[in-house]
Amino acid sequence: MKLIKYLNDHFITQSELLELSKVTEEELMKLQHRRLMPQCSYKLKINVESDSFFGAYSEHQELEYYAKGYISWVTAIKRLQSSNDAYLLFASRYKAALNNLKSDGFVISDHKFNEGLELHIEEQWAHFLNGTYGLCTKSGLPEDIAAKALATTEINELTEWSDLDEKQLSRLERAVNLLDSASSLFAPHERLKSSRHRLVDDVRREYKLDI
Repeated sequence: MKLIKYLNDHFITQSELLELSKVTEEELMKLQHRRLMPQCSYKLKINVESDSFFGAYSEHQELEYYAKGYISWVTAIKRLQSSNDAYLLFASRYKAALNNLKSDGFVISDHKFNEGLELHIEEQWAHFLNGTYGLCTKSGLPEDIAAKALATTEINELTEWSDLDEKQLSRLERAVNLLDSASSLFAPHERLKSSRHRLVDDVRREYKLDI
């Protein structure tokens, strides 16, 4: 199945996360319950039936898939005391990522990245915890989340204008490339509905941007 191949290529199972981050299943569940650790991004329910010389057999299995970047996140937060501590870590990394993008020449003028930044980060934190960003960014980590948010905002703003001059087209291309670098490929059944398809693939095609 294409979905299973995609998940195995781009994500890790819960058992792999536990092994690589050196925590038990109970410890992971506690981190999630205490709102320090995101939920899984995909939950796959598999029903297998077979028939052979020895008779019929059926098996049910449920697999949880996590972003590969969560290995480092578990390491960073497993000794923290509270969800607020984890939030402060997330917020500091998010702000640092925005500052780095600003230093690289990206325009950060939208209200949510300035006066509304604290509220914006709180909203991003909620999406992070429920596993959304493990699904739609490559790493699931604050750095890719910040890049995705900034790139998405800039692409939406620029594509609202009827005619773009050379400088604006250059800004658009940089924003599309940034989103491309931060965004996941999405599962095969999700791609045509994804933000990546709309804001990377379609925009490149419409504005004849280089890949």
